[in-house]
Amino acid sequence: MIAALIAGGVFVALLVGAIFVFAPRPQEVPVAESPTPSTTPTPSTSPTPRPPSPLKLTFDRRTLSITDPSSLWVVVNKLNPLNPKEFAAPDLVSVPVPFVNAPTMRKEAADQIVAMFAAYKGETGNQMQAQSAYRSYGVQVNVYQGWVNSLGQEGADLTSARPGHSEHQTGLAMDISSVPAVCPLKACFADTDQGKWLAANAYKWGFILRYPNGKTSVTGYEFEPWHYRYVGVSLATAMHDTGIHTMEEFFGLPAAPDYSG
Repeated sequence: MIAALIAGGVFVALLVGAIFVFAPRPQEVPVAESPTPSTTPTPSTSPTPRPPSPLKLTFDRRTLSITDPSSLWVVVNKLNPLNPKEFAAPDLVSVPVPFVNAPTMRKEAADQIVAMFAAYKGETGNQMQAQSAYRSYGVQVNVYQGWVNSLGQEGADLTSARPGHSEHQTGLAMDISSVPAVCPLKACFADTDQGKWLAANAYKWGFILRYPNGKTSVTGYEFEPWHYRYVGVSLATAMHDTGIHTMEEFFGLPAAPDYSG
């Protein structure tokens, strides 16, 4: 009996062992891994910063007076005479350049015209000369009357200024011609080497072509490619860069084709 129980126990033990040996293992359920943080930055909603725009400098037309006769920017035309009409330009000096009539101008203008003439000669090997520069009120009386005698008053007014209305009286203007003289005081001066160079470069030394072609209805004078007026480098450059070629238009003044009285 005992042997039978022992035998039965062994069988049970073997059976249980078999169960443990052959019982299928439970399937492993994969554990979800935590997502790896993305390394791509989230797009910013703020606008991308841009470098500051360069400053835009605005030319200040109020820097100098356009009515004071001693100002470099004084506007003299048929509607705006010098005040007083007998104004005598200050600080006049002789201008050491080739000339037809010995020129004097205000010192700043004289220094710049000497430099401009030298630059032209250095670039081209040729020369320019002064036809006429400063003229006093009394001299302008005689000059204007000479044109009236030659052309009549209407013709004279297109060519010469009445006394008190002349830019030459400011000491800031010069009539320029070539050496040797070709087309002096004529529209064809524009086609000479000197005329072309001045039209392209005079602003660099502070000079403007005061009576441009096609602007008689604004300035009151025919095209004078020989008449250059000193206004300073800043104003001359501003007029060149904007393409506004008359002082009347640049300063917003009324056109001056005729005298008011």
